[in-house]
Amino acid sequence: MGNIDQTLTPVNRLLFNSELGNIKPTMNTSTLPPENRQKNPIRSGKILQTTLSVALVLATIFTAFPPTILTSDFNERLSLLLTPQPETNLVGVSNPDELRIGIISGHWGYDSGTVCANGVTEMDVNLKIATIVQQQLTSKKLYQVDLLQEHDPRLDGYKGVLLVSIHNDSCVISNELTTGFKIAPSTDGKNPDRSQRLADCMYDRYQKETNLPYHPGSITPDMTDYHAFREIDSSTSAAIIETGFLSNPIDYALLTQQPDKIATGVVNGIICYLNNEAIDATPMPDGNP
Repeated sequence: MGNIDQTLTPVNRLLFNSELGNIKPTMNTSTLPPENRQKNPIRSGKILQTTLSVALVLATIFTAFPPTILTSDFNERLSLLLTPQPETNLVGVSNPDELRIGIISGHWGYDSGTVCANGVTEMDVNLKIATIVQQQLTSKKLYQVDLLQEHDPRLDGYKGVLLVSIHNDSCVISNELTTGFKIAPSTDGKNPDRSQRLADCMYDRYQKETNLPYHPGSITPDMTDYHAFREIDSSTSAAIIETGFLSNPIDYALLTQQPDKIATGVVNGIICYLNNEAIDATPMPDGNP
């Protein structure tokens, strides 16, 4: 045998001559034939686990489903099943009608309503308040808000999350001591409980915002049997509110000089209903005449 040291490369000579003998050459497995390379047990385990998982899914499909599903489009359905799908945008697929609110401005486009001695009409006061209500709700960018006339053709079959009609009460001088607001829910729809809930929310929030008393004794059949209740889609919750008495000096000042406050009370009631917010335990007093 020849001189071993002469046959070694500089690196292997260092390893061979090391007195400690603890420096060991590292094998470059990339130069070995594939059959001699050491396999990675972790990677192999993951591959095996994935294979078994897919096999289990396929076995479940073929076991659980009847042969009738094995049609020509089965491969397409199976591919769809095994391919991750993007999350559904719930807002994008919602029924547009569920994101619609209707606000009727009482007497608008039909007649003047009650007329005060100074020429102020109920229709004008209603329209001012209803317009602000629409603006406040629209600013929240959650719903489409339709401002409707008293006998708007869109009321026929109107479908939305809710509808509120805004009116005011008499300008007759003999009623100048009468004060307050009143509300009547629709009882004509599929879900009268929802309309009652809307009325309860409006009663609670409007009273807190305006500090006006509730005046159920003057609720008339024109409110409880309001024409729009019979015209709109039966799934739409609805209520009518008379926001105050134009004949009362205190009510009149609030209605004509602070329409924003009146509108905020109405909007707060609507938001209470939409968000299913808590209200005082005391229900809205019975307004049946």
